[in-house]
Amino acid sequence: MTSAALPPLPPDVAELLRAVDAPPRLVAHLALVHEVAEEIAGFCTREGLVFDREAVRYGAATHDIGKTVHPEELSAPGSLHEAAGHALLLARGVPEHLACFARSHAGWDGPGVTVESLLVSLADKAWKNKRVQDLEDRVVDLLAATGRERWEAFLALDDLLTRIGEDAPRRLAVQAAHPVRTG
Repeated sequence: MTSAALPPLPPDVAELLRAVDAPPRLVAHLALVHEVAEEIAGFCTREGLVFDREAVRYGAATHDIGKTVHPEELSAPGSLHEAAGHALLLARGVPEHLACFARSHAGWDGPGVTVESLLVSLADKAWKNKRVQDLEDRVVDLLAATGRERWEAFLALDDLLTRIGEDAPRRLAVQAAHPVRTG
């Protein structure tokens, strides 16, 4: 993979991002988070966790789409993109169970958070090697509920996130190689 090459996005998501004129930096970010979500989802599936893997894939690939409406949040903090992304996806006919990730990816610690939301949130942190203990603990609890000892689930997830984190410099360089603005 060259420094600016991107992992593939689902074709329907790639088309959606073209349709909303998503900036290259955003497309890069979404592709990289999607790549990490695939790793996390594969791991969780092997661990026996039951969840909607397609929803995790779609959610990771679209979670920040609201930044097409609020491009200032591509290079500065902000949360306006969350509700905007959810509304954008719904307006484009995306079902709620897939559109919800645009709204929920930053609020993983609230009530009623799904397994899928936790995994998308985890991928959105792990892609750049950001570790959030409370989020990881929630995922460990889910993994332990599949029959593993909690300490074993913790070590397995920690090993996975450490491996993912080791590749964060490459992912950050790939994202940085793409311009913030279209054109």
